[in-house]
Amino acid sequence: MKANSYHWRKLHSLLGVIPLGLFIIEHAITNYSAFESGPEGFNDSVKFLNDLPLVYFLEIFGIFLPLLFHGVYGLYMAYQSNMNAGRFSYGRNWAFVAQRVTGVITFIFIFWHLYETRFQVAMGNLTHEELGAHMHDIFTHPVSLVLYVIGVLSAVFHFSNGFWAFLISWGITVGPRAQRISSVICMGLFVIISVLFLLSIVAFTGDEFKEAASAASSILVG
Repeated sequence: MKANSYHWRKLHSLLGVIPLGLFIIEHAITNYSAFESGPEGFNDSVKFLNDLPLVYFLEIFGIFLPLLFHGVYGLYMAYQSNMNAGRFSYGRNWAFVAQRVTGVITFIFIFWHLYETRFQVAMGNLTHEELGAHMHDIFTHPVSLVLYVIGVLSAVFHFSNGFWAFLISWGITVGPRAQRISSVICMGLFVIISVLFLLSIVAFTGDEFKEAASAASSILVG
């Protein structure tokens, strides 16, 4: 598999938007329900997702396998690429470098996040109803909080900037004007999704989720 393979790069770009980009947006909205509606609203959102038909099929073929390919091939491209992409303007050159760096950070962060949440549920160490309380425990630890904020912002930037590149590589935004407009739209997307995630983090550190975490601890002790 060569790093400059046209078809592999096309598939890598497509999977970064569909389904992985859609998953990031859905994840941001689901987490934002913690800010908007508290523990009950967050639990309802999680329950809705878990009750979807063929949910395990969707997770495997709509998230995990695309994520594995996109992440591994992306790391390979980052290793092979020239970080000083002189063919771009100064701003786009830095965006090119940031895309590669945030890709590495995002790949590591997502697997850590999956281990902390989805895998814990799968192993029976955590129930879906305890996820909110579990997130409270994570975000009230200073080191975990900082790492999560870095990981979340890296993931959102990687998607937003990657979406801009996707529109070009797939021939949707051809001219300079279209690319400038799409750049503004994609950075707006970055801001909106980042705000949703950051507000959800604020919510998870709140008193409502603190009480939920205390209740969960009492049940385990009892």
